Amino acid sequence: FRFGNRIFAPTWNRDNIASVLISFKEPFGTQGRGGYFDDFGIIRDVMQNHLLQILSLVAMEKPVSCHPDDIRDEKVKVLKCIESIKLSDCVLGQYIGNPEGTGDEKIGYLDDPTVPKGSTTPTFALSVLKIKNERWDGIPFILRCGKALNERKAEVRIQFHDVAGDIFDGKTKRNELVIRVQPGEAIYVKMMTKSPGITFDMEETELDLTYVNRYKVYI
Repeated sequence: FRFGNRIFAPTWNRDNIASVLISFKEPFGTQGRGGYFDDFGIIRDVMQNHLLQILSLVAMEKPVSCHPDDIRDEKVKVLKCIESIKLSDCVLGQYIGNPEGTGDEKIGYLDDPTVPKGSTTPTFALSVLKIKNERWDGIPFILRCGKALNERKAEVRIQFHDVAGDIFDGKTKRNELVIRVQPGEAIYVKMMTKSPGITFDMEETELDLTYVNRYKVYI
């Protein structure tokens, strides 16, 4: 995506990007599979494989070709640049039941009979990673994943720096490039535009490429 589009490639660095958030959210809990899940937890289940794969694709340098070996080599290079994670840069949690919910919403992780009593295995994890290289030095890469959350979603949210020399009285919001993996694959850019009329009122809008709409023949 970024290697084939001139408008994105020059901005793909710490001078323009403020942060990168990679999220994986599931609306359901372990639902009787807690005994299996408890041996791994959400970090080994999702973060150290799926989310790091996405991070490496977002952050890697341009490979010499699209051959899998060349892509792999660049992914390995950027992963080696990640600094050791500090506990102070992490948030861990475990979902509990909602007494006002319905069905499985009332069941917490420790209520699952297959989960060992008193388990501290995390079902939610957030970690801030730092990539120590010229392109990304100082930019936080936030990995977030969890079960029993408010929605089903996997996405990359790339937030850009504020516009320098603001002339709109602080009414502008940061631009974001969002790559939605599921549900409904899409790429969209959140940007500011002037509302119709004679005043300079700004509002946030989106340039949206939803794959099911663009590629109906294939999806």
